[in-house]
Amino acid sequence: MPIKFSVLSLFPDQVLEALRFSMTRRAMEKGLIDLKTIDIRDFAINEYGQVDDAPYGGGRGMVMMCEPVYQAWNHAKSGSDGAGKAVRTIFLTPAGRVFDQALAHSLAKEQHVIFICGHYEGIDRRVIEEIQAEEVSIGDFILTGGELAAAVMIDAISRLLPGVLPDQEAWELESFSDGLLEWPQYTRPSLWRGHEVPPVLLSGHEARIARERQLMQVLETLKKKPSLLLDRRLDSTIWELLAEAMQREEKGDQS
Repeated sequence: MPIKFSVLSLFPDQVLEALRFSMTRRAMEKGLIDLKTIDIRDFAINEYGQVDDAPYGGGRGMVMMCEPVYQAWNHAKSGSDGAGKAVRTIFLTPAGRVFDQALAHSLAKEQHVIFICGHYEGIDRRVIEEIQAEEVSIGDFILTGGELAAAVMIDAISRLLPGVLPDQEAWELESFSDGLLEWPQYTRPSLWRGHEVPPVLLSGHEARIARERQLMQVLETLKKKPSLLLDRRLDSTIWELLAEAMQREEKGDQS
């Protein structure tokens, strides 16, 4: 059974446009993911299409109203094609938990994920509390709306589903799959503008190559995202690699 994604938005075409290429397009064509967009304006409170109003207490901008968002969510949740499915609702907001690979894995196990995309100055807090939406962010920055954030999350979740990638090993070996960054990748030519590929990768010795890749993986993480090393329990192999990586770094600094 494919996972269902429902995206509630004032600009649904933006989501569809972002996902109609490459892997996600093929996944939809194969029926591995079911993507539906719902225009919140279809549930406006009047014939003029009103979905927002001025904020109580004053302030600039407009705030999206409760009822249109609630009715759009209820439609996504209880529509005939979604009846009986467990639903998990995500509200895209800079104030939310930062999306990461662990959350992607968690959401990939769901039957139906609903994304709510805010706009203007946000959404009336009461509807977010009423539907018990999880607040999620893709980073500490501000976007015009939640549509691109929803597309990013759907892409990350989709690649974890069976059959979406041609080889499951492709994502199991990627950055963050085991809590570390991926090792650097190289291809032909072996010498480019004075830059050489690490000789061990050209040796054909599988055990040495595997060891070098593990070492480069730890080294990349140490240099670029050391917090990942602090956030995980390190086994003895990783400690050995970490010590070797630090020695290599020290030699590089001294040369």
